[in-house]
Amino acid sequence: MPNTQSTSTEEVNPNYVGLVRFLVEPFLESPTSLSIDCEKSSKARVWIRLAFEGEDKGRVFGRGGRNIQAIRTVIKAVAQAAGQSVHLDIYDDSEGTHPKENSREKNFGGRVDLKRRVRPRPSLPKSAPKLRSQ
Repeated sequence: MPNTQSTSTEEVNPNYVGLVRFLVEPFLESPTSLSIDCEKSSKARVWIRLAFEGEDKGRVFGRGGRNIQAIRTVIKAVAQAAGQSVHLDIYDDSEGTHPKENSREKNFGGRVDLKRRVRPRPSLPKSAPKLRSQ
């Protein structure tokens, strides 16, 4: 009888492209606009790059980034089970930036990095009077 259990010596290689497509497509108005690029630099590091139409960005990210955070959590759990680390980059397709056109060494153009969200500070006109304290 063949052994159906996997052993620790077997190499597990998850289908990240299929998983991301399964998780992201339900949020897209036009699923054909989804472009996924998966790059494995070593056995332990994986970069996944997504691009889709700009109109779908709000649905994919969700209120407060909840949808994209849930997608990241699932992908990271799969990667951790396979003994890998994964990094997910999202590109804005409306600017003509596709993941396949870029590499890590090139300019990312419309890249969105969810790990660091910085709100721009409102700028005051240079001619604005300074307030005096009383």
